[in-house]
Amino acid sequence: MSSKTELNNKPRSNKLPTVLSLEEQKALLDVPNLKTPTGLRNYCMMLMFLNLGLRVGEALSLKVSDIDWNTGKLNVIAGKGNKDRVLWISDNDLVKLQLWRDKMPGNSAYLFCTLEGGPIIDRYVRAFIKRYTRRAGINKRVHPHCLRHSFATDLLHDSKNIRLVQKALGHASLATTMIYTHIADDQLESALKQFREGSTK
Repeated sequence: MSSKTELNNKPRSNKLPTVLSLEEQKALLDVPNLKTPTGLRNYCMMLMFLNLGLRVGEALSLKVSDIDWNTGKLNVIAGKGNKDRVLWISDNDLVKLQLWRDKMPGNSAYLFCTLEGGPIIDRYVRAFIKRYTRRAGINKRVHPHCLRHSFATDLLHDSKNIRLVQKALGHASLATTMIYTHIADDQLESALKQFREGSTK
């Protein structure tokens, strides 16, 4: 067997992405101060990652006009691979986004912008998420894509529908999405090993 084949046959668990538990997600969202424009904007960006599974580039490319502010329908235009998709924002998240929309500079067509209306770079997003993670007391290496992974894992857990997850994430191939079934297997293993631990003899 070639070394390349051996590499490809390594257990997938070695490559599993980091995800946040629901408690960790809540702790992260509790960090920004929603009374400040910057805190509200950053909070809304994290909602886009955690509750819709957007990539950081997709979030930063969102325009105000991409959202139907009455229904919550979101058009993700030309995501990765130039593949558009449609998602739906929950009522609670839409309220928060409307609060930010009403505070954001009127000279920006993009939903997430600086307080002067300029573009935001992905390095800034990575930096504030890293800072918020530290302040939330989360001992994991967290970045925007980690929040997307958390969304996908939670959606699979709730829906039990891998193709629905594929569509939400905008994956061209189902094989790309299948990694989340491995995450679920690892979580099941951990849960079962700890189940009733200490309560039986």
